Amino acid sequence: MGLKSFFEPASVAVIGASTKPGKLGHEILRNIVEAGFKGGIYPINPKADEILGLKCYPSIKEVPEGVELAVVIVPSKLVPSVIGDCGEKGIRAAIVISGGFSETGKEGGEIERQMIETAKRLGIRIIGPNCQGVSSTSVGLCASWPLVKAKGPISVISQSGTVLAALACWAIEEGMGVSKLVALGNKCDVNEIELLEFLANDPETKVIALYIEGTRDGRKFVEVAREASDKKPVIVLKSGRTAKGAEAVASHTRSLAGMDTIFDAAFKQARAIRVGGVEELYDACKGFACLPHPKGDGVVIVTSSGGSGILATDACEGLGLKLVDMPEKVRNTLREKLPPACILRNPLDLTGSATSQMYDDALTALEAAPEVHSIIVIIGDPMPGITDVISKHFGRGKVIVPVMLGGGEAEAVERKKLQKIHIPVYPSPLRGARALAILRRYAKVKGRGGT
Repeated sequence: MGLKSFFEPASVAVIGASTKPGKLGHEILRNIVEAGFKGGIYPINPKADEILGLKCYPSIKEVPEGVELAVVIVPSKLVPSVIGDCGEKGIRAAIVISGGFSETGKEGGEIERQMIETAKRLGIRIIGPNCQGVSSTSVGLCASWPLVKAKGPISVISQSGTVLAALACWAIEEGMGVSKLVALGNKCDVNEIELLEFLANDPETKVIALYIEGTRDGRKFVEVAREASDKKPVIVLKSGRTAKGAEAVASHTRSLAGMDTIFDAAFKQARAIRVGGVEELYDACKGFACLPHPKGDGVVIVTSSGGSGILATDACEGLGLKLVDMPEKVRNTLREKLPPACILRNPLDLTGSATSQMYDDALTALEAAPEVHSIIVIIGDPMPGITDVISKHFGRGKVIVPVMLGGGEAEAVERKKLQKIHIPVYPSPLRGARALAILRRYAKVKGRGGT
């Protein structure tokens, strides 16, 4: 069976639905309803007649209609028999959110073994157990938490529910949205390899974010990740770099972290982009979702803050980005346009007296410079009207990476305006430069824009 039933089911049963707000079985049912799922929704609870206005059934076997996807939220010891009931009902896809399996030790491991054995015998695919569920915004399915409704180009596969939720919340907060979210948990059946393959062929997914703690089939992972990377960016955050980290991985989801140097080599072979933290993972996804690929190495920094310009310079140098000398033609043009106090080099420091018009003049002059491929635009003071300037020059040949910090309420207003028109804004020079460096690295791997 393929994975489509997890993301585009015609109907969903929540086995372990609760009448009590705050209980996981209630919150997930409510999220499925509030996300706008249009298919059949069947709460299963032997002690309730109705939950959230939906008729409740004592058992999955007593639902009169067919059910495509089961979301299981019952104590672990009951899960093998629930999976058996799902099989009798003809269900072939189940998300097991319940914990208490192999991550807890020998007894839980035996329950997980029984569950897997039953599922295999009945032809049921399982995501989980011990996971935060699945969301698919294209069909309004949020069998997870928090509530996710906003559609967007980013899909996430994660062994950590919290990492998954953080990426989703940031994307929603910045108006970007998400496509598909999958929490792997113990990945007793469906794993990151199958999901990578599925998302690589998903037209709604523009970039794939992956948080893993280990993989059971390194050779297959490299093969599938490389095929996926040929179609769209695959950004990987792999934990367990250190000996103690690997120990923590084993106690979290019973994954084998393996030697980090081996994973490093595997990611390079697969052309997947490895990042070092959750913020970097999100920043890279944001860049790929909204920015074009740089066509060359030349970078110019335009700033109203001298200190921020220096920080951006250090970041670019450390990341291998090439800060080009300010072209003489650009310098001559700007001498006529800008006040004498401006520093006409790279970084181009417009000083604390900068206005939106000065940024407009600078970007207009830089547009005519073929040696400049990307521009990091740092707004370090309140700057009303800067959205109009950035949007005017955005998408006109140069990659423009806006960075905003220190602008108070005016900055918040302008940042929201940019996000509304899908222009990403970074909160620090380092994060902006790092996202640009990742975009440039991917462009080189893909053969887009020089060497």
